[in-house]
Amino acid sequence: MIVTVTPNTALDRIEIVPSLISGKVLRSSSLTLSPGGKGVNVARAVKNLGGEASCAGFLGGYTGRLHAQLVSQEHLPASWTWIDSETRAAIVIVDEQSGETTVINEEGPTVTPADWDRLQVDVLKLAEKVEAVCLSGSLPLGLGPETYAELVKILNLARRRVWVDSSGAALKAAVQSRPAVVKVNGLEAAALLGWREIMDVSTAVQAAKTIQQDGLSQIVLTLGELGAVLASDDGAWYAHPPEIKVVCTIGSGDAFLGGLVLAWLNQAPDPEALRRAAAAGSANALSVGGGKFTRQEFEWVLAQTTVKKLG
Repeated sequence: MIVTVTPNTALDRIEIVPSLISGKVLRSSSLTLSPGGKGVNVARAVKNLGGEASCAGFLGGYTGRLHAQLVSQEHLPASWTWIDSETRAAIVIVDEQSGETTVINEEGPTVTPADWDRLQVDVLKLAEKVEAVCLSGSLPLGLGPETYAELVKILNLARRRVWVDSSGAALKAAVQSRPAVVKVNGLEAAALLGWREIMDVSTAVQAAKTIQQDGLSQIVLTLGELGAVLASDDGAWYAHPPEIKVVCTIGSGDAFLGGLVLAWLNQAPDPEALRRAAAAGSANALSVGGGKFTRQEFEWVLAQTTVKKLG
């Protein structure tokens, strides 16, 4: 069992338009309301890959109640920490012609230190019965980046394997507390290191190894359609998925993380875990919604995903 913690959940309103043209009145061809937030997408991906995951995080207000109802309808186990403020929404616009996805995230609720204390208690209780805890996404307003670092430390003391997928100051603080695994994309890694950009495999490997020097055992860096690299104490690998017709990229990084966590918990060696993660992330882009790919889509992509060890 895996617990996915999403401090800043969101209700995704996914609109598909024939073509996104700035400054024009558009009509969507379909609308999907989906409970979102990075950790929820991770849990959904784990479930679709045959694993078990439980959601945790803050919810509040009408939007929060609707979010919880939709999660329940998907038969995803969840234990929410309720707050007085309203859960945020996100507008996701998918260009049907190009496959490009535009996301407008609301700022989200303001959370108090007392709320965070309650969330920590809830997460620690859930962590007693699981093998891994994923901390995913941004922190809501009212909380400093040190809160992520504190939670990582507490979970480390409880001897739980902690995975972090965040950005900015929250990511930097969490890394200093040495979680078991850090998963970042090229933009997040560049910001963490103060580099200008990370656009190719060789630079990604260099970045992953540099981050790893902070005392971390495993770093995974995703590069979108180019694939992903993994740096661990045993070496570095590069996984490359096949070329696909992209429908929607929302949640592909989260699906990647779900595939990675599950593979490692199933005792897969590093290169195979990376290959399965890359396949999950790519399969996710074949449909609309984070983690909503099918097992058949995953197996089809996996059969064409390659991995090689890097010097």
